[in-house]
Amino acid sequence: MIVLIAGASHTGKTMLAQRLLEKYKYPYLSIDHLKMGLIRSGNTELTPLSDDSELTEYLWPIVREMIKTAIENSQNLIIEGCYIPFDWKKDFSVDHLENIRFFCLVMSENYIRTHFNDIRQYADVIEKRMNDDCTLESVLKDNARTLALAQRNEINYILIDNNYKIDIDLQ
Repeated sequence: MIVLIAGASHTGKTMLAQRLLEKYKYPYLSIDHLKMGLIRSGNTELTPLSDDSELTEYLWPIVREMIKTAIENSQNLIIEGCYIPFDWKKDFSVDHLENIRFFCLVMSENYIRTHFNDIRQYADVIEKRMNDDCTLESVLKDNARTLALAQRNEINYILIDNNYKIDIDLQ
C-alpha cells in the first residue's frame, strides 16, 4: 500500500508519517529530503526558495514513478510532502489507484488563530527548519488555498479544527 500525505505547510505531514511508520512499520519518504538531495547534488538549478509550483513540476514525475515501482513490487511506502499535485490521480491506472491511500491535511482558520503559538512550537518536531518564515498570515493563506484546491479536485482531506488529533487506520 502507498500512503500519500499532502497538505499545507506546518500541518504535521512529517509527524503523521513518522507516527504511521511507528504504528505500521511502513517506511516513509519526505519529498523535502528528495528535493534537498537533488538541489545539493547539483541535479537541478532550483533552490529551496523556488516557487512551489516549479518544485512540484520537477519533483512529482520522480515521486510518481517511485510510487508505481513500489506498487509493482508489492511494497508499502508512505510519501509525505507539499509537492503532490491536487490532480495526482490522473497519473495512475485504476490498478495503481487501488493501492494508494491519500490524505490531505488542512487546518481551519479557527484552529490556526486559536493555536498559532502551538503551530510555531511544533514546526520542527521531526525536521529542523532553516529560515522558517511561518507567519499567521502565511499559514492562513496556505491552508485556505489548500482547502479550496482539495475541494475543487474532490480529494480526501482531513480538516483540523478544534484540536489536533489525527488518527488514521490503514487496515
